[in-house]
Amino acid sequence: MKIVLTGGGTSGHVTPNIALLDVLKKHFEDIYYIGTEKGVEKSLIEAEGVPFFTIEAGKLRRYIDIENIKDISRIFKGYKKSVKILKKLKPDVVFSKGGFVSCPVVWAAHKLKIPVVLHESDITPGLANKLCLPFASKICYAFAETEKHLPEDKRVYTGLPVRKEILEGERNKGLEMCSFEEGKPTLTIMGGSLGSAFLNDTVRMNLDSLLKHFNICHLCGKGHIDHSLLNVKGYCQFEYVNKELCHIMAATDMLVSRAGATAIFEIIELKKPALLIPLSRRVSRGDQIDNAKSFANEGLVEYIEEENLNPSEFTEKVLSLYMSRDEYVKIQSEKTTKDSRNAVLEVILQAVKG
Repeated sequence: MKIVLTGGGTSGHVTPNIALLDVLKKHFEDIYYIGTEKGVEKSLIEAEGVPFFTIEAGKLRRYIDIENIKDISRIFKGYKKSVKILKKLKPDVVFSKGGFVSCPVVWAAHKLKIPVVLHESDITPGLANKLCLPFASKICYAFAETEKHLPEDKRVYTGLPVRKEILEGERNKGLEMCSFEEGKPTLTIMGGSLGSAFLNDTVRMNLDSLLKHFNICHLCGKGHIDHSLLNVKGYCQFEYVNKELCHIMAATDMLVSRAGATAIFEIIELKKPALLIPLSRRVSRGDQIDNAKSFANEGLVEYIEEENLNPSEFTEKVLSLYMSRDEYVKIQSEKTTKDSRNAVLEVILQAVKG
């Protein structure tokens, strides 16, 4: 059998696909991926040795913008090329993890009568999945609360596939990567694959006070390295980390992170105390806030909305959570998680059978 995977734009739309590769390989002789040339998905998927095909994709905006006209053309080109690629590959099923690149692929699969399975990571479905849902056989979802937003005949609660490799890191390798020595706990800051200017500025504003208590590993996003801080002892910056992230996580004693679903699910699997600072509603549909609230309500993490965080109080907030870290780890350890990879696999196999 053959399967085509799609999804991209941010690593959160890609890493769950990567998490599925091991179980998919047991049932599918050929696995392919369709994404964009410039998206983060290309480098991540090619690193896995999966054949990668590129299409054009336009952003689907909820507001009036002159770029919408250009993007309609890109989407149409992406759709035409997706039809061509799928005709050539003849997959038995398409699995979409979302992001705007997925729409042309899903629409093309529907035209060619290829079954489609979607996956929604966030509590409320994103626009891309909303546009793809009428053309899909089933949609898997990660949060129990998502059920009310999806049609009963298509929804399947599977949880979110998490890369098993993220759990296999070695603490000494992580410390070596950052040139840290044992003695201080490691605080890791993650702003998502694209980086977060707000988190970057907040951390650097508080760097002196934070370094009194922590070694700091800062995943700051492409183009956001502060070269004036390269030689600061106890402070290590990376634009992005892929394969070696497991080692950094093994060396991490506490996290401050945005609240993308993939990041949160991995944090819970890793059993790490975390302060989540979700992306503001001013620049998003509020999905990260909903994600963070859901996990905070279970006592698994702590979160604070960006607008409510006074940067000058950031160090105090971090220290307070670190002092309570054992309580969070205990609750995380008691949480029962679904076998999400095999749950999603079962939905995909059922779609193939029809």
